[in-house]
Amino acid sequence: MREKILSLVSAVMPNVIATRRDLHMYPELGHMEFRTASLVARRLKDLGFEVKVGREVMDPDAVLGLPSEEELEAAYKRAESEGADPEFLPLMRGGLTGVVGEWRTGRPGPTLAMRFDIDCIPVAESTDPDHVPFKEGFASRHPGEMHACGHDGHTAIGLGVAEIIPQIADQLCGNLRLIFQPAEEGCRGANPMAEAGVVDDVDYLLAVHLGCGVPSGHLYTRIDGLLASSKLDVTFTGTPAHAGSAPHAGRNAVLAMAQAIQGLYAISRHGDGTSRVNVGVVRGGTGRNVIPAEAFMAIEVRGATDEILRYMEDRARKVLEGAALAQEVELSVSVQGRGLSSNNSQELADLIAEEAAHVPGLTVHNEGHVTGGSDDFTILGARAAQRGAKVLYMDMGTDHVDGHHTPRFDINEADLQHSLAVFALAVARICAVK
Repeated sequence: MREKILSLVSAVMPNVIATRRDLHMYPELGHMEFRTASLVARRLKDLGFEVKVGREVMDPDAVLGLPSEEELEAAYKRAESEGADPEFLPLMRGGLTGVVGEWRTGRPGPTLAMRFDIDCIPVAESTDPDHVPFKEGFASRHPGEMHACGHDGHTAIGLGVAEIIPQIADQLCGNLRLIFQPAEEGCRGANPMAEAGVVDDVDYLLAVHLGCGVPSGHLYTRIDGLLASSKLDVTFTGTPAHAGSAPHAGRNAVLAMAQAIQGLYAISRHGDGTSRVNVGVVRGGTGRNVIPAEAFMAIEVRGATDEILRYMEDRARKVLEGAALAQEVELSVSVQGRGLSSNNSQELADLIAEEAAHVPGLTVHNEGHVTGGSDDFTILGARAAQRGAKVLYMDMGTDHVDGHHTPRFDINEADLQHSLAVFALAVARICAVK
């Protein structure tokens, strides 16, 4: 069976690479992946999967960090013009771009779910002559948007798995579920899918990330050390006044913001593990002679554990409330994204290590690789684990000139084959007919 799997992987690789390059040319930001998601749904349906999209797999009331109506509509129309699937596209309107494909074997057995993220980054892609996507003609066609984190590769891997499953379905039992998740960047897209119940009945949940500092040809069975994270939008609303003749009549929102920034960075770090705070965006004011009545901050806090995150968020909110009180301005805080700490099953890691050892050219490390970032796969993982599922987030190395989220980021496409082989072997092992 393993030889057949590896042969099938080799056979579908031209489609996987072509898919990855097409997606790389048409990157789409979180909750605006209309072309990407609709084409994924189309492909899954054509392969014989039961397909659910939009409200069927995303709870609209649980969506975090939704773009403005104007941004959503512009992205929707762009997708229409760039070949989005007309059957599925209307079902995703409003930013509900999640897709789930289900293959039911009809035989009793476990439910194995696999998650693949689909969104891009707001980064302008390099036009350096030696940047491979530019040199080979598949660089981003969307100014200021780029697959600079490997999610185009993840999506292509997922569709590669979808090609293989029907060809070995007669030897499988249980159910195979492919989850294509929007808006991983900013930890926004998993929450509405989790609340919609897409992992509530799974026995196994797998995901992979390409790169993260690991070289090509190496697999770490666990991504450890993911930081729990909260992304917060903060608005201070005061009262405008003439800065020369009546400054006493104003209530200065920018001053409240300035005090808050100092207070946020002064939060005592936690003694039980890593804690982080960052003020990433600040805006405020309308003119040099006007007491500013509006100020905005985009901030985040992180912690090595969910408990440390709660501490950091509680302290941050108290700092914000104190600054608002001191300057007599109104405060609004909204959660734009959330991620939890790592949650991996060593039992599942051991199983993956056994199967991955059969992938040619791949060195397997059955241990954790610490990335230090955050990822909302942890939201899906925590929900599945609470219901008894075994959860695993893997790290497949890939060589890249520059790091993630940079204009020259690229992946080694050979690692798509390594990843696809690991998933396909996992499918055959976990869902083998007994």
